Amino acid sequence: MKIGIVCYPTFGGSGVVATELGMALAEKGHHVHFITYKQPVRLDFISSNIHFHEVFVEEYPLFQFQPYELALSSKMVEIVEMYGLEILHVHYAIPHAYAAYMAKQMLAQKGISVKVVTTLHGTDITLVGSHPTYKTAVEFSINNSDVVTTVSESLKRDTLRLFDIKKEIKVIYNFIDFKKYPQITEAECKRNSIAKDNERIIAHVSNLREVKRPLDVIKIYAEIQKSIPSKLLIIGDGPAREAMECLAKELGIYENVLFLGNSNEVGKLLCYSDLFLLPSETESFGLAALEAMAARTPVISTNSGGLPEVNFDGETGFLSPIGDVKDMAKNAVYILENEERLAAFKVRAFENSQRFSLDNVLPSYKEVYKEVIG
Repeated sequence: MKIGIVCYPTFGGSGVVATELGMALAEKGHHVHFITYKQPVRLDFISSNIHFHEVFVEEYPLFQFQPYELALSSKMVEIVEMYGLEILHVHYAIPHAYAAYMAKQMLAQKGISVKVVTTLHGTDITLVGSHPTYKTAVEFSINNSDVVTTVSESLKRDTLRLFDIKKEIKVIYNFIDFKKYPQITEAECKRNSIAKDNERIIAHVSNLREVKRPLDVIKIYAEIQKSIPSKLLIIGDGPAREAMECLAKELGIYENVLFLGNSNEVGKLLCYSDLFLLPSETESFGLAALEAMAARTPVISTNSGGLPEVNFDGETGFLSPIGDVKDMAKNAVYILENEERLAAFKVRAFENSQRFSLDNVLPSYKEVYKEVIG
C-alpha cells in the first residue's frame, strides 16, 4: 500500500504514535510518505520505503497568521498525484482532517481517488475541537472522513458526546514498539549517576502544558520527599517549566529536581525510574504512562480520560481524582517504601504494557486500510 501520514512532528503523543506507525508499516514493505512542516522527531531514518515531504508556508504581510491549512492541502494533492498514494492517514483533527478533506475534493476534480483515515488523539476533540470557533469545521471533517478512529474508549465517548457524528468510530489503542525498549541490565542502568544508593528516582514526561498539571508534579514530589529520599526527573519542556522551577525553589526541593528537557531517549531515561507521575487534567490515552510501564515503572496518575484503560488501579500503579495531590503522594509512598512491593508493581506494570505492543495493534490499522481501499 501507498500511505501518506500527516501529523504534528513534535514530541507530543499524536506525533510519536503517527511516526512509529509509519516506520512499522515501512518495515512491512508498505510505502509511507510523511507530510508535515518539519521532519518528525521520532523519524530517525529515511529508507526506500519512507519519504518525508516538507510543507512550506510562504509568508505574506497581508496574513496575520500564515495559512498552513492551504499549504498542507496543496502539498497533499501534489504528493498523492506524484506517488499514487491510496490513503491519507491524518492524525489530530485540527487542521489535518479539514486539510485532507479539501485535498480529497481537489483530487476528485482531477479524477483521482484517495481515501482519508482520521485518527483523533485527544485535545483536538476535548479542548480545541469542541470550541465554538472550530466545532463546525471539525464535526464536518470527521463526518466526511472515510474511516475515523480514536485511541481509547474514553475519547470515543467524548467525541460522540461533543459532536453530532454520523459515522462509526473504531477504537485502536496507542502502542509501544518493544524493540525500542531493550531490557537494560542493572549494571547498564547507572542509577548512581543520578541518585544515591538510598534514594528512589521518580519521573515525569510531558510537554509541560497546563493540561498536564505540571505544578501538581512538583507538589506531589514535595510530599513524597518528606518520607522517601528521592530525586525527580522532569523529561520534556514547555510553557510551565519556569513556574515549576520557581515552585520547587519555594518548597525547598529544587536541588533534587533534574530538568532534562526534550529527549529521544525516554526509554533509557525511564530505566532509572522507580515511579512515574502523571497527574493530568485529561489524557485521551496516556502514552507517557504506557511508555513508563514498558520500562517497568509503576504509574501514579489521575483517573481522567483513558488513563484507567492503561493504568490499572492497585495493579500497575494507582488512580486518584484530578488535583488530589495528597492521595497521589500517599499512593506513591505506599509503593516506594517497601522493596518487595515496589518490585511486584514493576513486574505487573511491564506485563500489562504487553497488551499494547506494536505487534498486537498494527494489524488493526492494516485491517482499516484494507477495508477502506476495498
